[in-house]
Amino acid sequence: MNGIICVAVGGALGASARYVAGLAIIRMTGYGFPYGTIGVNVFGSLLMGLLVGWLTHRAGGDENLRLFLGTGLLGGFTTFSAFSVDTVMLYQRKAYGLMTAYVSASVGLSLAALVIGLLIMRKFAPA
Repeated sequence: MNGIICVAVGGALGASARYVAGLAIIRMTGYGFPYGTIGVNVFGSLLMGLLVGWLTHRAGGDENLRLFLGTGLLGGFTTFSAFSVDTVMLYQRKAYGLMTAYVSASVGLSLAALVIGLLIMRKFAPA
């Protein structure tokens, strides 16, 4: 149960931070390109790399800290950071085929699922 609380609190803070950061970036750049999304994803991935390195080499693998900061805070801030760390872990294990399949499937299937969801809602949702 303690793990769920760590993830829930971190996730709420991370999602709130994503919203605030996204608004700030949009105010600076406008709506022409999704700078807010890419900015949050890149920054979140940088933070995830720093966190994983720190937890591995300095924090002794504290599970609650990992759940709060990694899964919760950064997971709520950007799921792209989790995708990035999974991809790099496959690369470090020299599982290049699996890494390529994971990246391709994650991007391709997620885009396809979004389009399918849009098509379903366009067909069945009231106008």
